[in-house]
Amino acid sequence: MLAMKLVSPPAAPPMGVTMAKKCGSLSALADKTGGGGRTGTGFPSFLPKEVEKIKDPFSRTLAQRIERLPVQIGSSESCIMSSVVKPLIQSETNPVVLLHCFDSSCLEWRCTYPLLEEAGLEAWAIDVLGWGFCDLETLPPCNVASKRYHLYQLWRSYIKKPMILVGPSLGAAIAIDFAVNYPEAVEKLVLINASVYAEGTGDLAKLPRIVAYALVSLLKSIPLRLYANILAFNGMSLATSLDWTNVKQKALLICGEDDQIIRYKQVVRLHCELQDAIMRKLPDCGHLPHVEKPRSVAKLIADFSRADCC
Repeated sequence: MLAMKLVSPPAAPPMGVTMAKKCGSLSALADKTGGGGRTGTGFPSFLPKEVEKIKDPFSRTLAQRIERLPVQIGSSESCIMSSVVKPLIQSETNPVVLLHCFDSSCLEWRCTYPLLEEAGLEAWAIDVLGWGFCDLETLPPCNVASKRYHLYQLWRSYIKKPMILVGPSLGAAIAIDFAVNYPEAVEKLVLINASVYAEGTGDLAKLPRIVAYALVSLLKSIPLRLYANILAFNGMSLATSLDWTNVKQKALLICGEDDQIIRYKQVVRLHCELQDAIMRKLPDCGHLPHVEKPRSVAKLIADFSRADCC
């Protein structure tokens, strides 16, 4: 297990970050805003009113648990109210922290999250900066550096233990990028149908760099797809990019046998290039195993998180 080494003083925020609210005391602001402001049906008042129309019981249950925590990413007086689902239990094992796919939210984990809790895991579901239900009165830059730093500050303020960081699809690129830059915060990685090579982004990979970047900007997908494409456009393998940072986290690669977005050969390539990885393939499953096969994914994550913990 990696030792936790908090950076002191904390790293400076990315250039140009603008904040949404005055922070004051993080703990006091969390107590004041995190659990309040509920509608008559139990949903947080900051969620869009359309949430009331959701019929799926798993989505409704998880949506009712979403709260906002103040995350300081700039001066001591400013923060972003960040949407998360906090664990109901604290486990002896390190926490499992769930990211989500491109332009999605923590509700993506509606089926798998309760199963992780049933397994006794301390599970967090976090909205990546710029997506989900974070309060962004003044939208900060949502590039790779800003997303990474926001996640680090959230981890540093509330989670505080090395985590099993889970990233599906393009969320895997965020997870890898975070582990590269803050290895003290990550014990293990779980990458689900990981989209970390430009081939996984379809026709975008065939375009000249300047055209691809322009389309990426229109899609609001610079933060993840830019990271994924840089590896291929520069002719740099993932192993080359990771070796110099001395990343040693164990990794679990989960892939759907019928994934029509990420080719199986890309998962095999990632498996070969990571230093310490195991791979598990789920039959009759597409690009979102945590939605299609929640029980199988929850068991894989639970077993992996507990391995070597004694």
